[in-house]
Amino acid sequence: MTKIPKIEMQAAVLVKQLRPLELIKVKLPDKLYEGQVLVKIGYSGICGSQLGEIDGIKGPDKYLPHLLGHEGSGVVLETGEGVTTVKPGDEVVLHWRPGKGIQSATPKYHSSKGIINAGWVTSFNQYGIISENRLTKISSNLSSDILPLFGCAATTALGVIENNANLLPGQNIMIYGAGGIGLNMIQLAKLKGAKNIIAVDLHKNKLQLARECGATHIINTSQVDNIRSVISSLLGSDKLDTFIDNTGNTKVIELGYDIVASTGKLILVGVPKKDEKIQINTLPLHFGKQMIGSEGGNCDPHKDIPRLIEYTETGKIDLKMLISQIYPLEKINKAINDIRTGAISGRAIISL
Repeated sequence: MTKIPKIEMQAAVLVKQLRPLELIKVKLPDKLYEGQVLVKIGYSGICGSQLGEIDGIKGPDKYLPHLLGHEGSGVVLETGEGVTTVKPGDEVVLHWRPGKGIQSATPKYHSSKGIINAGWVTSFNQYGIISENRLTKISSNLSSDILPLFGCAATTALGVIENNANLLPGQNIMIYGAGGIGLNMIQLAKLKGAKNIIAVDLHKNKLQLARECGATHIINTSQVDNIRSVISSLLGSDKLDTFIDNTGNTKVIELGYDIVASTGKLILVGVPKKDEKIQINTLPLHFGKQMIGSEGGNCDPHKDIPRLIEYTETGKIDLKMLISQIYPLEKINKAINDIRTGAISGRAIISL
């Protein structure tokens, strides 16, 4: 065990589902156990997964109250026993996909509301006890506010495009949902040499940014009644090789299954509510059509984060343009509402 200073911090806590997060003063434990790392967190992204946790799309949450957030950046302050991949003073990216190192026990924090639970990584808090395998040391001159995107938005997008879709030059792809992850997918699809990159969303501002990211066609679902006919008109005799759903909307999933090519891939990134089901004819699955549930694109943080940093430093992708606004932690519920309403086009970043 490693003793650490007594620290009280501000954190945004999920106390009850379907309610705004509560800003609470939280005390850290006074010890680090094997594989645990104390990090001063500088910035955090907000991902759709956190909105899903707040909304309870997977059902009742038995760990309430608990901390949230799974993409961030910060500096290591102390390390627990057995930690070898990071040391005090290292700048790190916080990510939800397991990487190198120990998977530690999860910490418990203390507050006036009692015990506050946490997972292996949280980032809506000024300090965090993070599992070693949820941290990747980086060496870069990039501004710290874009580093959280390497924790989920950019790595998930890379994994989906490369590992799930195995997108090849000249292929056609449709990305339904042009949020933080979808915009990254568009940039990476362009980098891979896709022929037609079709972005779909219901917000005009998101589609404008999607065009700037490299979408060759945009479809605003608030203005189009029959997407099938639009796609047919856009592609002509070409086939749709990949359809990616970022929404978790069951009707969108069914649409993607119907319009993707007979040997194409439907990739599910968004997650429907627990009690919702889709209806499909499974016969095409026996003859080449694929439906793939993606878990972060099967990305490997310790390999993929350095690659994405290199892509960013050399101008192959532009993550700065994806950050719509930086909010202080005190405004996190406004940031969440802005994401829900489509008031911002890209990623919301929280400054801690």
